[in-house]
Amino acid sequence: MLPDIDKLSLAEQVAQMVLVRASGFLFDHQIQYPVWEPQAATLQHWVQDLGVGGVILLGASAGELAIRIQQLQNWAKIPLLISADIEEGVGQRFEGATWFPPPMALAAIFRKDQKLGLHYAEKMGAITAKEALAIGINWVLAPVVDVNNNPDNPVINVRAFGETPDEVSQLACAFIRGAKTHPVLTTAKHFPGHGDTAVDSHLHLPVIPHSTNRLVEVELPPFAAAIASGVDTVMSAHLLIPSWDEELPATLSQKILTGQLRQKLGFEGLITTDALVMGAIANGYGANEAPVMAVEAGADILLMPVDPEGAINAVCAAVESGRISRARIRESVERIWQAKSKVSLEPVSPTNFVERTAQNDALNTTAEILQQSQIIHGSLPLVLEKVITARKLNHDSPADFRNLIVVDDIFLCDFLNKLAPAITLPNQMGYKTQIIDCQTLAISNLEAHHPTLLQMFIRGNPFRSSAGLTKAAEDLFKKLLTSKDLQAFVLYGSPYVMQQFIPLLGAEIPGIFSYGQMPAAQDSALRTLFGM
Repeated sequence: MLPDIDKLSLAEQVAQMVLVRASGFLFDHQIQYPVWEPQAATLQHWVQDLGVGGVILLGASAGELAIRIQQLQNWAKIPLLISADIEEGVGQRFEGATWFPPPMALAAIFRKDQKLGLHYAEKMGAITAKEALAIGINWVLAPVVDVNNNPDNPVINVRAFGETPDEVSQLACAFIRGAKTHPVLTTAKHFPGHGDTAVDSHLHLPVIPHSTNRLVEVELPPFAAAIASGVDTVMSAHLLIPSWDEELPATLSQKILTGQLRQKLGFEGLITTDALVMGAIANGYGANEAPVMAVEAGADILLMPVDPEGAINAVCAAVESGRISRARIRESVERIWQAKSKVSLEPVSPTNFVERTAQNDALNTTAEILQQSQIIHGSLPLVLEKVITARKLNHDSPADFRNLIVVDDIFLCDFLNKLAPAITLPNQMGYKTQIIDCQTLAISNLEAHHPTLLQMFIRGNPFRSSAGLTKAAEDLFKKLLTSKDLQAFVLYGSPYVMQQFIPLLGAEIPGIFSYGQMPAAQDSALRTLFGM
């Protein structure tokens, strides 16, 4: 039961507008991002004493997360919104749940068969929502409705549903339809469109130089479609758009959040900022000033302020000084109450995830999307015995077969471990695995005369600026071609990188591209490659 808003103090009302970041793990020593994720005592203070309105979670298994969410809801006097960035399914962030290929894989299917692409998008939304609710997540921070029309985009990239307004609009709306079959909130992000930038807003403030006409033609249609489909929340982008506001980024701009989103597009739901700790905002505006400016601009939810308690105090001070009206705060809290009334706010049992999810259906859907979106080059399958025979004809003795795996950062690969199919399946075929990352790759140290299965994991990753093909990866690829050691090639991740690699392959070298990087994608690609 939600309390009467008028019975809450100003500080309690403002606190409801704040969502804080927390680790999904239960213990302090498990915290993976200490700069962003508070220790348990601080988190409990924010939830129990300050009364923040919600939490955004990352890390842990789905089962552990159910316990964590139960703990958080027990601390809270007012039920919490529990959110997560689960654009590729709950399993993208929380182990054990379903991890789908990225949304752009659906665009590849949609272009061949629109009906099938929409079917998978709707199922993806429904399964994501169902699994989220089973562990206590009631706010799905998806879908991304940015139109990714810049191949060098390091932050959106394959997170987008496509490269044109039409395919993004249709697929995102299908995802929303699927998710709305369960009582969760959905989120269209990042308004007014983060698709045409080569700058990562986690680090710096991108500038979108386009005219109003261009924004209306390309960036805005998916947001308008999502709003018409009943999306519950819209997330702002940390972008400077001079044609709309020459001074302030969208997140802090009244001209954009209120003028464009509320008034021109007619959106009546919750407006949430993107994370206020991101460099595009945190580096240019004060930790406590940015939240005040976001509220002035029209934001209802302050996501991940640098200092949650300081942000609450700063907004309260702005109200008391007359800079922000009390009516403005009440408007946001009323929208938050409307949102909370739509969703399940009850603590859940950790056993719910197993009992309430249809894992077989989810796994089959994932496998089908992977198969339908996979791109194949050359003749398949690669038959090991034929290759060994060919090597014997060219060498006095057969060389060791090498499974060379290239990643952009070995320490951040949640899709790779000793049981990952990228390692185990080639091992079964007689390959010896070597893992290297693009940060430390030394081409000169790579031994020649080893028939090589080359597997590369390259996609756009926020904070890591790896949307494009790194020079080291390109040099390695070309060296293996020149030495004639390249036997087969698999790329997991960015289709823009694939477009740079595949044309260099001769017809005699089989290659496979997969949008997904997770174990299911590895399994699908390699079984196709080897005819297993």
